[in-house]
Amino acid sequence: MRAYDMYLRRKRLILAVMLLVTIIASLYSVSIGSIRISPGEMWNVFTGGGDELSRTAIFNIRFPRMLSAVLVGAVLAVAGAVMQCVLRNPLASASTLGVSQGAAFGAAVGIVAFGGGIINSGSAASAVTISNPYIVTFCAFVFGSVSSVVVIIISRLKRNIGPGGLILAGTALGSLFAGGSTLLQYFADDTKLGAIVFWTFGNLGSTGYNELLILVIVLVISMIYFMFNRFNYNAMEGGADIAKSLGVNTRSVTLFSMGICSVISAVAVSFVGIISFIGLVAPHIVRRFTGNDYRYLLPGSAVAGALLLVLADLVARIVIAPVILPIGALTAFLGAPMFLFLLFKGGKNRW
Repeated sequence: MRAYDMYLRRKRLILAVMLLVTIIASLYSVSIGSIRISPGEMWNVFTGGGDELSRTAIFNIRFPRMLSAVLVGAVLAVAGAVMQCVLRNPLASASTLGVSQGAAFGAAVGIVAFGGGIINSGSAASAVTISNPYIVTFCAFVFGSVSSVVVIIISRLKRNIGPGGLILAGTALGSLFAGGSTLLQYFADDTKLGAIVFWTFGNLGSTGYNELLILVIVLVISMIYFMFNRFNYNAMEGGADIAKSLGVNTRSVTLFSMGICSVISAVAVSFVGIISFIGLVAPHIVRRFTGNDYRYLLPGSAVAGALLLVLADLVARIVIAPVILPIGALTAFLGAPMFLFLLFKGGKNRW
């Protein structure tokens, strides 16, 4: 019993350390930029003081960007962890199930069909903005959800398709949506083409406080549901037969979990664009330290996803400052080798 208590204490300590590092990285993210803000100045701003320039930089630009990284990273990572469990596939995530590609196609539809994008080139450095972000976000959410619904329908209609088959179905849907996006880009004019490409880059700076509130609500509600089912997920780790023998309605849990994962992933991607590998890599990192106990894997994945996206955003802003690199491209560039490292170093696992 004492050894087991030590084992649980170790897991809690790891989660606490990850949370502390995430808080430190997030505060550092708020402090850097074209205007450096010291910890003392930041404290003054958060306590109601500070100069007008610092308050504007923090509350209008940096703080929303940091919160966007934390919330989107947490949402994608938690969704990835649950998808990997219920589909019994370590490659399950929003990207591999076609949610991201569907959202990108939806954004392109919103820009081309409803005139959601415009290029402003009043300065030497052209800036691309989305003139109607609500239409673009709505279309991205709808088509991201459509991809997930199709995958769920396939799993219901063809019950022997297996987890690998669902990933292949998601990959096929992703390719279909990617092809549609390419065709829309081909026929779009320069203005709309620039807006489409800009959206697919991923942009954490595009979210305001209203969008952040939606992300908070989405994350809290989904986490409550997932944590309520944590023991069901633990049982499903042993296989469908074992889970059923323990009284778990695996089909119902899988269906509702996939539905919620699809919705929250589509919401996150529709707000910030395509963010690759966070939902795939973060759960695997946490598993190496906490195992497959979903009491710790779920909150750990949320923290790890938030930390990874905050760190990626820091790299994007620091490498060739003051230019900010596309966050979507950077997460893919950093996430791919990280996943390969985990794959080769992880040894044998349940899959």
